[in-house]
Amino acid sequence: MMQAFAEGLSIGLLLSAMIGPVFFTLIQNSLENGFRYAAVLALGILVSDLIYVILTYLSVSIFASNPHFEVVLGFVGGLVLVGFGVSTLLKKRVSRPSSGGFPLPKAKKRTGFMKGFSINGINPFVMLFWISIAGLVNLKEGFGRAEVWLFYTGILLTVFVIDLLKAFIAKQLSRFVTAKLMAKLNYLVGVVLIYFGGRLIWFAWEKGW
Repeated sequence: MMQAFAEGLSIGLLLSAMIGPVFFTLIQNSLENGFRYAAVLALGILVSDLIYVILTYLSVSIFASNPHFEVVLGFVGGLVLVGFGVSTLLKKRVSRPSSGGFPLPKAKKRTGFMKGFSINGINPFVMLFWISIAGLVNLKEGFGRAEVWLFYTGILLTVFVIDLLKAFIAKQLSRFVTAKLMAKLNYLVGVVLIYFGGRLIWFAWEKGW
């Protein structure tokens, strides 16, 4: 059971390393509105992810009785992860949030919770990511309900805690977040995503044969 939780932690760390709108929104809102506001924003992100987890896992479970579904899902999930990796490698460098070079959502009269929920929720790639994770879980033959619960808890808990950490050290972190550093980090994350996607495709290939 602890192995499932540990695997969830590792994927959560990988997800947290991805540079995107959520990263810049957390930093900027922490700087402008304080840590508590950013923490509520991170909570909105967590709830959005949780909804996606429930929807994707239940949807995958409905079709899991089909003997060919796991193979198809493995290929699709692997291709999604590879696609994430390739898009991350090809992503253009962006400016630091303080320079205004990255398109952040306009600040309207909304709570931090709704801002985090919407930024994460309207991104179609978030849903695709959780679909690929649901496919990965489905291919884990040794996972019972408890292991699945621990696996997803490890991912969500890690992402939430690291989001809080990002917000807490935003002022110190913002000094080092340069375009060059983000380019290197994006490259590393892209390579890792392609690796995991390739592994998932290979497992699906072996299961299909």
